[in-house]
Amino acid sequence: MTQPEGAAPELDSLRAAFERQTAARQRDPFPAVAMRRVQLERLAAMLKAAQPEIERAISEDFGSRAPQETALAEIFTSLEAIRHAARHLARWARPERRPVSIWNRPGHARLHKQPLGVVGIVVPWNYPLYLAVGPLVSALAAGNRAMIKMSEFTPRFGALWARLVADRFPPDEITIINGGVEVAEAFARLPFDHLLFTGSTRIGREVMRAAADNLTPVTLELGGKSPAIVCDDFSIALAASRIAYGKCTNAGQTCVAPDYALVPASSGPAFLAAAREAVTGFFPSLASDDYTSIANARQYARLIGYLDDAREKGATLHPLHADPSDPVTRKFAPVALTRAAATMRVMQDEIFGPILPVVLYESLDEAIAFVNARPRPLALYAFSDDHATIDRVLRDTSSGGVTVNDTMLHVAQDALPFGGVGPSGMGLYHGREGFDTFSKLRGVYYQRRFNGLSLMRPPYGERFRRLMRLMLR
Repeated sequence: MTQPEGAAPELDSLRAAFERQTAARQRDPFPAVAMRRVQLERLAAMLKAAQPEIERAISEDFGSRAPQETALAEIFTSLEAIRHAARHLARWARPERRPVSIWNRPGHARLHKQPLGVVGIVVPWNYPLYLAVGPLVSALAAGNRAMIKMSEFTPRFGALWARLVADRFPPDEITIINGGVEVAEAFARLPFDHLLFTGSTRIGREVMRAAADNLTPVTLELGGKSPAIVCDDFSIALAASRIAYGKCTNAGQTCVAPDYALVPASSGPAFLAAAREAVTGFFPSLASDDYTSIANARQYARLIGYLDDAREKGATLHPLHADPSDPVTRKFAPVALTRAAATMRVMQDEIFGPILPVVLYESLDEAIAFVNARPRPLALYAFSDDHATIDRVLRDTSSGGVTVNDTMLHVAQDALPFGGVGPSGMGLYHGREGFDTFSKLRGVYYQRRFNGLSLMRPPYGERFRRLMRLMLR
């Protein structure tokens, strides 16, 4: 591919950054646990000191996002991930004793956790801090060096993040990369020891193809249409409020936002009324700074296109707020849809905005079949007070993760792994699983000076045959 004019210096700098980190890894392939903890403490101190700047930069990139939302969804969650890793790091890094079979005694086995080396992290625009820090925490805890490609759609935060990191970390430990599509493509082609990508399924396929040339292992955090199943024993008003909150947080621009709701047919009108009441309660005015703008004009137009397509194909639109959408501020009015058909784009694509299709069902069997007829989602939400019902939903469906009786909260549990399944992603990170993802789990067997294997070596005779009969019995 021909490089665009002006891209060559950026690409040369990218390669130089990778070579710098590779050389540093060769000099110090196994950073001490104490050093890793210092890095995590430095990262936490940086987030606390720069909180106002971070909140301002992200709000400017979106057009408007409440600093409180950034503080809760990005800064607090990032600090919690750091605290969790620092607290458990020594135990995670310690070699583990593993059992050996009777035939291999008196030798013993251990599992050693070795840093992979240089990790690449590709960050999307919707949560540019948390989705940079989360993988970074796992990478640093495991003793790696990291290069982080920021989204070109959050340029103010990307520039701020690059400056903050450069002030506190040498570039052979952490390097922040900003740039457009050409830089992102070149980044994915670098021979990283591991590459983590968060973004759309379509781009995830391209990233995986690029990584395959170097046999770079990948973790893909994608998305999909995450359903919320409301069972008939659960409070319709409470379910509607919690689903509406998940749908309106960051104006629905969240990979684990509830994409559509499955609601008992008899409760459809009550669910819509309760959802509207909840949205109006959260945001008395959509012009309020509490309600986030759609990130850019392209995304806003995409959402308008979904509504136009759905309306033309027979869907009924139910506004969830009295205020209209505003193309100038890109404040998109939350809206529910009924009579949504499979041919509609809103039922095919991940919505990533405050549009909520409501699918009515007659039986739980029908709701589960509806979910299972579609690609496996990143998240699933089940609302029921009956343990047997919840167990059935968990057993009979598949998804990357689940929150029961609420939305999105499983992502914030640092002791739980996070990751997709099938088209919604592959691989895991967060907490212990993140440490393991960015480590080579190296099996080591220690042989003793005197051992039974000597009895099994050539020349093979009667003794060997007797021992084999015993071993195979």
